[in-house]
Amino acid sequence: MPDLLTIGELSARSGVAPSALRYYERLGLIRADRTGGNQRRYARAELRRVAFIRISQQVGVSLDEIREALDSLPEARTPSPQDWARLSASWRSRLDERIRLLTKLRDDLDGCIGCGCLSLQRCTLNNPEDTLAGEGPGARLVLPRPTDDPTLAGSLN
Repeated sequence: MPDLLTIGELSARSGVAPSALRYYERLGLIRADRTGGNQRRYARAELRRVAFIRISQQVGVSLDEIREALDSLPEARTPSPQDWARLSASWRSRLDERIRLLTKLRDDLDGCIGCGCLSLQRCTLNNPEDTLAGEGPGARLVLPRPTDDPTLAGSLN
């Protein structure tokens, strides 16, 4: 088993804690072989899968969606550049919406963070008499309204 990595080696090479690697394995995101002493051994290709998981999480993709993406690959192989292009294209609209929201937050919320405003005279989110309460919880003028795009509901958490 010369090309196999221990969990410590995979952790050191990937920058992911061993506990997270065990969790990824439990979820079926990565695979390990076992030695006679029941120790985990990972193929070097699992490094790419771990990198794929980390990058996907950074852009806001849930572990369930990552599992679906990895399960869609033939023979449970490591994502290729073509696979990444196909999968990331399906996540592009979510990224665009996050960018839009972050840009709005950056541009509009220098003095506060949505509520507990420091200056009601200049606040772009001013909500006299709490008139927006009828629309539901949260920062109603910043977050997309559920009726705007139902595919985004819950995706910005």
